Amino acid sequence: MEMQVPLTFYDASKPFVGVAVKFVCSCNVKKAFETLPEGPVIVASNHLSWIDIPLIGVAIPRRIAFMAKSEYFRSRFHAFLVRLYGGFTVDRGAVDRTALNQALAALQDGCALGIFPEGTRSRTLQLQRGKLGIAYLALTNDASIVPIGISGTEKIRTRYENKARLLHRPPVTINIGQPFKLPPPATSRPSRAELVAGTETIMQRIAGLLPEDYRGVYRDN
Repeated sequence: MEMQVPLTFYDASKPFVGVAVKFVCSCNVKKAFETLPEGPVIVASNHLSWIDIPLIGVAIPRRIAFMAKSEYFRSRFHAFLVRLYGGFTVDRGAVDRTALNQALAALQDGCALGIFPEGTRSRTLQLQRGKLGIAYLALTNDASIVPIGISGTEKIRTRYENKARLLHRPPVTINIGQPFKLPPPATSRPSRAELVAGTETIMQRIAGLLPEDYRGVYRDN
C-alpha cells in the first residue's frame, strides 16, 4: 500500500528532519501529556503550510500516516515528503473509499493517523469548519484524538520570498493538547448529528490551542 514506509526508515529519518527544520524555523513544542494512549490514535491539527507535516512527525513519538490532499502529489517534493512520513492521498471532492480503507489500515497497524480536519491549508490562517470524516474515523474505531494547534509556519514562506531574511528563523509554536475520546455513538453506525457534534468538539479543542487571531470561525467559542 502507498502508506507502507518501512518503520526503521521512518524512525531513522526523524533526527535528520528534526535538524533540517531547525534551519528554517525556531520551533517551540508544548505538550500536555507524558505518553500517548494505547490503541488507535488520531492526530488532528490546523494546517497553515507544507512544513506542518514534518514538524508534527518530529513532535509526536509514534509513526504517523498522514492523510494528504491529492494536490500535494502534483509536486514531486511534496509527494516525496508525504510518502516519507507514511502518507496517502485523499480526494476531497468525493467519498474516497480507498483513502478510508488506508486510514483504517493505518489505525489497525498501530500507526497514528494524521488528519487536517479542515481538508486543506488555510490561506487566510483562520481555522475553518472541520469535515465530518475525522469524527467518523474516531467514532468507528474508538480512537483517541490528539489535538494540535500550530501557529507561525506561514511565516516560513515569507522568509524565502524575502532574500534579506534568509537567515531569519521565524518562531513556530506546536501546541499539543491532552488526548481525548468522543462519546460513543448510540449504534455501530454514527448518526449525522453525532458526526457533526463530534467534529465540532474536535475543532473546538484545536481552536483552544491556537492564539485567538488564528481561531477563525471558532473564535467566539
